[in-house]
Amino acid sequence: MQIAIDAAKFTPDEANGLRRAMATFRHLGTIHRYEDMLVSRMIARGYDPAFAASCFNQIKGFGEYGFPESHAASFALLVYVSSWIKCHHPDVFCAALLNSQPMGFYAPAQIVRDAQEHGVEVRPVDVNLSDWDNTLEPAEGESGHFAVRLGFRQIDGLAQAEMEELMRRRGAGYDDPDALRRRTRLPRATLERLAAADAFRSMGLTRRDALWQVRGAPAGHTLPLFAAADAAEQGREEAVALPLIPPSEHVLQDYQTTRLSLSGHPMFYLRPVHAARGLVPTAEAVRAANGARVATSGLVLVRQRPGTASGVVFVTLEDETGIANLVVWPRVMERYRPVVMRSRILHVVGRVQSADNVTHIVAEQLIDCSGDLAFLSEEAMGASLKGILSRADEVTRPPVESRSPKPSHTSGRHPRNVRVIPKSRDFH
Repeated sequence: MQIAIDAAKFTPDEANGLRRAMATFRHLGTIHRYEDMLVSRMIARGYDPAFAASCFNQIKGFGEYGFPESHAASFALLVYVSSWIKCHHPDVFCAALLNSQPMGFYAPAQIVRDAQEHGVEVRPVDVNLSDWDNTLEPAEGESGHFAVRLGFRQIDGLAQAEMEELMRRRGAGYDDPDALRRRTRLPRATLERLAAADAFRSMGLTRRDALWQVRGAPAGHTLPLFAAADAAEQGREEAVALPLIPPSEHVLQDYQTTRLSLSGHPMFYLRPVHAARGLVPTAEAVRAANGARVATSGLVLVRQRPGTASGVVFVTLEDETGIANLVVWPRVMERYRPVVMRSRILHVVGRVQSADNVTHIVAEQLIDCSGDLAFLSEEAMGASLKGILSRADEVTRPPVESRSPKPSHTSGRHPRNVRVIPKSRDFH
């Protein structure tokens, strides 16, 4: 581009057009359209015709090999630097990736899980401790790493300006949800999102207790007289012992609000159901001998169909023990396309294929188990409180003790008709 600008007096737009016309790997591109323009202008400015033609041929040659080579070198440097940071500073690597979302193949839940497996402590979002971005805090123990504190950006639906106001007025901290509401004047909807994300733990409040208090507060802004005195508008209520939320429900609500959970993995709570069907964890499946027939299941993380793979689809599954990479050949994809493309939880039967320290499961049969998410609901766990909306925490229908969920293997909807597991990242 610089040669074209200096020797042939290309304008910036013309030089950029030349750059775009340069060939990509194994393609000729459209650079020939600029040959007469570059050579004739150089000759008009006094350059030897043979020299001008030689310059163009060198530019053309660079387009055939220089672009892929230069990109490969740049990518190699990025890979090296990223790998070094991940190896020596996994805490920094985790926080940086989370703050750069959305990007790449893996969602926040997988980034956090990988960091934990490398000895990094990850702490939950909290109204008294979190910033907008994910941050690093001194960690206990001798791991040599900082702890990663999840930021408000991890909670779906929060506005950065509102959270910065919360941080600005935080001072020494908030004692209770009502104090936070009075000092920040945040709308109730925002406080409900914070409570639903279990962000009031530093106040000694569980998710359900926090929602109870937020919903019991006055609607709208504090009246001027009470605001001037920074006083509560209502008297103190008697403490109410709310039913405990089952652990599986906590995990679901974590995924609904922050797209990840520090409390566990959904497949852990589905393990008894899937074990009864003869499905083994992914860690056990990928350890099987080469050629062994296995049946496993997991959350669908990634679906990808590279343009150079001749129609082969690659699917990544995750459960509480690890991940499994599936290879779905075109004939299998044609038969099971709706299942492959829509499933949130996928049951696969196939054969293990191991080569060069890489293990795949070549899919033969695929079943959509997304409806099994219903087993994780409070109703399915047999809790005493029925019909609860995770986002609103209020009863919407009379309790029916005899009602029990009947998950369908073709339905991806949760009983509450809300998002349960974030969508997979698909590249095809």
